[in-house]
Amino acid sequence: MPKHILQVNQPMFETQLDRMVSEKVTEILNRMLDAEADEITGAARYERSCGRKAYRAGHYERDLTVKAGKLSVRVPKLKGALFESAVIERYRRREESVEEALIDMYLAGVSTRRVDDISQALWGARMPSQTLSDKLRKVYGDIDAWRERPLSQPYPYVFMDGVWHKRSWGGAVENVSILVAIGIGSDGHREVIGVAEGMKEDSASWNSFVSSLIS
Repeated sequence: MPKHILQVNQPMFETQLDRMVSEKVTEILNRMLDAEADEITGAARYERSCGRKAYRAGHYERDLTVKAGKLSVRVPKLKGALFESAVIERYRRREESVEEALIDMYLAGVSTRRVDDISQALWGARMPSQTLSDKLRKVYGDIDAWRERPLSQPYPYVFMDGVWHKRSWGGAVENVSILVAIGIGSDGHREVIGVAEGMKEDSASWNSFVSSLIS
């Protein structure tokens, strides 16, 4: 008598199961979107109603990333009304929150491979490298804009200190010195007025940091 009566191809089984879940989730989301469109228009599709507020004008495809993977749903288009979907908005906020968390992990020194694995666990899909690059480019752009912003008020009191943090630096995780300046404005409120990283706590670094604040 054979030892193994039944053998299961686990990878194939998981692939088919994922496909079934994705199809069912897509079907449910499409029904929810159509129900929202019916509520906005005041009538079901093709229904004749004196209370109709708008008309259907087809659909457009919209990709959503959920735990089951990336889905393509059909979003209704309307004539005479703006289609605002609570379903789309909820998943859009979820996508943004997950993206922000992954970017924070990368900036904190987590390796790109680890960020990729975590995105697979959280999202059901890996974050495309181009998406990560685009998001990081925007983050670094915002940081540079903040560093170069004009200081619009005098600061009678300024406190400075250097702190050390681990961060991904040149492909490796190292201890990096961060110089921080906190100013007390004429209105009495504290404000971080400058931050510089990758420097040392020596006279040359402090002189360069203070000069950048003055300029």
